[in-house]
Amino acid sequence: MARRALILVEGTRSNGLLYVKAAQRLGLHPITLSADPGRYGYLMAERIDAIRVNTDDLDALIRECSRLRYTYDIAGITSASEPFYATAGKLCRHFDLPGPNPASIERCCDKFIQRQLLAEAGIPIPAYRLAANATDVESSAAKIGLPVIVKPARGNGSSGVRLCRDVDELAEHTDYLLGGKHLWQSSPRILVEEFAQGHLYWADIMGDQIIGIGAADSGPLPYFVGRECTFPALLTDDEHERIADVSLSCLRALGIGWGPTGIEVRWTKRGPVVIEVNPRLHGTPTPQLTQLAYGIDLVTEHIKLVIGDEWDLHRRHSQTAAARFLVPDRDGTLDWIGGDSRAAAVPGVAEVKFYVEPKTPIVRKGDLGDLIGYVVASSPNLAQTEAILQQAVDLVDWSIAPFPSLGE
Repeated sequence: MARRALILVEGTRSNGLLYVKAAQRLGLHPITLSADPGRYGYLMAERIDAIRVNTDDLDALIRECSRLRYTYDIAGITSASEPFYATAGKLCRHFDLPGPNPASIERCCDKFIQRQLLAEAGIPIPAYRLAANATDVESSAAKIGLPVIVKPARGNGSSGVRLCRDVDELAEHTDYLLGGKHLWQSSPRILVEEFAQGHLYWADIMGDQIIGIGAADSGPLPYFVGRECTFPALLTDDEHERIADVSLSCLRALGIGWGPTGIEVRWTKRGPVVIEVNPRLHGTPTPQLTQLAYGIDLVTEHIKLVIGDEWDLHRRHSQTAAARFLVPDRDGTLDWIGGDSRAAAVPGVAEVKFYVEPKTPIVRKGDLGDLIGYVVASSPNLAQTEAILQQAVDLVDWSIAPFPSLGE
């Protein structure tokens, strides 16, 4: 009998290993298809099968999956990477496997089209305009009114996202995006948005079920690099209901609702305003927080859906989980980083993760790539969890040496 395999289109630094491990726990053989498998260190470290293939070429992927079917029973196909989630959906359609609607995923991943669909449905969103050049950006900002958020119409991880508070910052960031410094996933299209001010929350959804709502903190401005996230958020019943209602309205407006969705909102003077809808799971450590708080393994439940098994989204317990991100305060070369074993030994700490090793160059860009690690903890209440986190983070330390000056 052929071995059951789960095909993963590309991987991620964030959730990739979680998907591999969850597949193995379910008795599946994970196989990653990637244009560059070497990008994902966990594949070699865990001795995971990986096949080099042009993942931008759907026909090449179909041929590779067809070849694999001679050896394996392909139980399902998916991706933990947002840019390839629609591609995974197309493969599922081709091979008659469970999967999301690829057209809906592609519309959702285009932030401008997403904004249009949400606005048409009457869902509260920031004022927005699409720009193709510096003149468009300047006029759009003038019509919306400074400060504005300027970001690529496609992308993730806060890459290229910046708050522009005056005309100088606006010109500087526009030049960054259009001057060859930003790596575009497609032709340059810029979204200029009203700065919706208020506490940031996210909703984790599986299918059409709200799993829970978390709170997040980022900064310092003008960037939106994550600092801390807490799950579940401390909300009144009315706040929870309003965020849940607007989140489910987003699913209907965008034609999504198969599998995982992550929705970010800010609670403003007019209530919840939708910042972004992501047709995928939020990245680590959000899945770990959900498992610690409620006992629900969202990655495993997603894979069950992918392979046609019945999922289980029932809460098994109730805790408060939180993560603190490790963010460098300067550029340079990482001399050393340590304290992870001491931090992990603190009672209540669930995970300490470093993304970097000594001698890694640190070049901050104001996005999630700036993060060098995180600490996760849980306890019966928020105050205790915060105290555990602080104790653990205080045990972690690193040193960054300045880059040599020109001529040295």
